[in-house]
Amino acid sequence: MNIACTPEVELALAEGRPVVALESTLITHGLHRPVNLEVAKSLEQVVREEGAVPATIAILGGRITAGLLPEELEYLANSDAVRKCSRRDLPIVMARGEDGATTVAATMMIAHAAGIRLFATGGIGGVHRGHPFDVSADLMELSRTPVTVVCAGAKAILDLPLTLEVLETQGVPVIGFQTDDFPAFYSRSSGLPVDVRCDVPEEVAALIRARDQLHLSAGLLVAAPVPESDALPREDVEQAIEQALADADTQGMRGKAVTPFLLPRVSELTGDASCKTNIALLHNNARIAARIASALS
Repeated sequence: MNIACTPEVELALAEGRPVVALESTLITHGLHRPVNLEVAKSLEQVVREEGAVPATIAILGGRITAGLLPEELEYLANSDAVRKCSRRDLPIVMARGEDGATTVAATMMIAHAAGIRLFATGGIGGVHRGHPFDVSADLMELSRTPVTVVCAGAKAILDLPLTLEVLETQGVPVIGFQTDDFPAFYSRSSGLPVDVRCDVPEEVAALIRARDQLHLSAGLLVAAPVPESDALPREDVEQAIEQALADADTQGMRGKAVTPFLLPRVSELTGDASCKTNIALLHNNARIAARIASALS
């Protein structure tokens, strides 16, 4: 795969220094303007503060890039013509010379090809509530791409028990970082158990090394709860999600149109509290991923 890396990312990889991949869908489809650009910059800064190099991944003019220049971040944050790209969309965007923002699945694929072992995101995709055959490509990518993904669990709008069942079937270990319970994105616990608990980055690094020694193709999912001061009560979030799901059904939304509708609707129903929590968990995940990358290198 031909990947254009910034000199900073290229040098860090060549020297074996810690690098953390960041997705770009967050910038183009996840947060509203101008918050999207502010968060994109702050996430890169958090990674740097922890001694690692950030590599925000995107497709610009049909060219896959790992690491974006400030002007490229700003361009993505203010463009209305960026395609949301999972694995299946990459050849389309490349062949047409378009701009693309990478989802969890596409970011994992590109990060692995570039030699980046850690990836920080907000929440992974999963199995949609009420639609058990609507399964995110993120789960399949986790089963076949050996990148470690740090997140706050799956997006709370999803069916968390079924999502964990699919991860188990696909052979993806779920690690609770300083928790025994799988986080529920906006809330610290779903009440569902993880496979193993790790309390320090070095423990996660040891698991990554063991996975590599076994030559397993699956990634590792590191689930870190949102900081307690920023968490939302689970019952409040569930009430907002149920209302948002009902609204989506009323409008006849299906497939990939559901998530982009539900996330801002939940934010609206919670008085934007969920947006603040989302930003807090993004920073927390970036910090943890950078520390694991440092322990690994």
